[in-house]
Amino acid sequence: MPDALPFAVLDEQKFKRFHWLTLFTTGMGVFTDGYDLSSIGIVLPLVLASFGVNHLTGIESGALAGSALVGAAVGAMIFGPLAQAGRKKFYGYDVMLMAVMAFAQVFAPTLWWLIGIRFVLGIGVGADYVLSPTIMAEHSNRRDRGKKIAIGFGVMWQSGALVAALLSLLLIGLGVSPDLRWRLVLAFGAVPALSVLYLRRQMPETARFLSRLAGDEAAAARVVEHISGAPAARPPGRDQRPFGQVFAEHAGPIFGAALIWMLFDVVIYSGILFGPSLIAHSLGISPAIFALVVSVLFILPAAAAGALLIDRIGRKPLTMLGFLGSAISLGLFAWLHNAAMAAPALGLALFGIYNIMIVGGPGTTAGAGILGVEVSPTRIRSVGQAITVVGGRIGASFAAFVFPVLFGVMGEQGVIWLLAATSLVGAACTMFVIPETARRSLEDINADGDTRVSAVAAAGD
Repeated sequence: MPDALPFAVLDEQKFKRFHWLTLFTTGMGVFTDGYDLSSIGIVLPLVLASFGVNHLTGIESGALAGSALVGAAVGAMIFGPLAQAGRKKFYGYDVMLMAVMAFAQVFAPTLWWLIGIRFVLGIGVGADYVLSPTIMAEHSNRRDRGKKIAIGFGVMWQSGALVAALLSLLLIGLGVSPDLRWRLVLAFGAVPALSVLYLRRQMPETARFLSRLAGDEAAAARVVEHISGAPAARPPGRDQRPFGQVFAEHAGPIFGAALIWMLFDVVIYSGILFGPSLIAHSLGISPAIFALVVSVLFILPAAAAGALLIDRIGRKPLTMLGFLGSAISLGLFAWLHNAAMAAPALGLALFGIYNIMIVGGPGTTAGAGILGVEVSPTRIRSVGQAITVVGGRIGASFAAFVFPVLFGVMGEQGVIWLLAATSLVGAACTMFVIPETARRSLEDINADGDTRVSAVAAAGD
């Protein structure tokens, strides 16, 4: 064990009951995120019919697609600084906000009311994107940190989206009226959020926060003892360095992580635009059925595979391979565009490979919020994570607001070529702008406190 590192006891723990409970407690919030952000697209035609809207204007379409995304950026900017005063202090308010707003959607009297409600719901999502990865990382052992966050974010998010599609299909099978169906689908988002509210409020504050920000070394030692089951040595004291000084030292990797998340979200959210419109129509199936097939056959297996590989092969190789695979499959899709339209099975195969690579690669790392919490020291971690979340939401909003226009200007083939090029840029940026963080202590990564290099631990792996 590398005793020189201040939280070596936490770093060297085996994956135990506490870690599983933390994974469930944080992961169900992310499950809710995936459910809430996906369900609106599934029931959108029913919502519009209920409101008597025949078609959306460009402004309405962008606002409805992007309101929750913009809200998530605002939520990250609010709760990133707030979490500097305590991770647990605000944990639970995020899922409470998501639950209340998910249920409030049922009572939206107009389309613009629904847009406003989803903006506030997005604030809760953005708060969760900051708090959950930060708490998961600070409680984790170093060997399983990537896997834990990848499951808690990548797999759970996709599972929430899958449940949204399944519930919609179940209600159709039960013969539920369209007006009641969309209300039930949107309201159900409150259920997974409320299921973990109590657990979140009972979760202990992280030892790293108590020690390095609160300066309560005795409380930090009690948390370490609670997790490890053994008496803990006294942790290091408060980090007295000025916030601005620490941020300036680590700004490069933080903004690099934000850039990678932004590029990933541009590629993944834009892919949603051309996949169903091009392939589902050719196959003669509804977009909901298409989304379900793609999720079961490609996305969930890719997320699970990424979670198994992230700590074994490292963040950088996994992210780079994913971006490169995405670029190749998208390039082939664009090159064989006419053939894919004539033979939808070919289009589905290429679209499936693209999803496997982009979800299993950068979706497991950048899209799961891992990079921001790892490259930020405890002194600024929640703010650093907030910056990376905002980067991702900028990419997603760009896809929601700008790419529909590009489709009209460049056509589907041109846009797919552009996404292939974006994936190549993502691979190049990954190589140069972030360090490798797999299986390393958070303090080792960030030279945070007493951080003599843990070469002994690395060699022992």
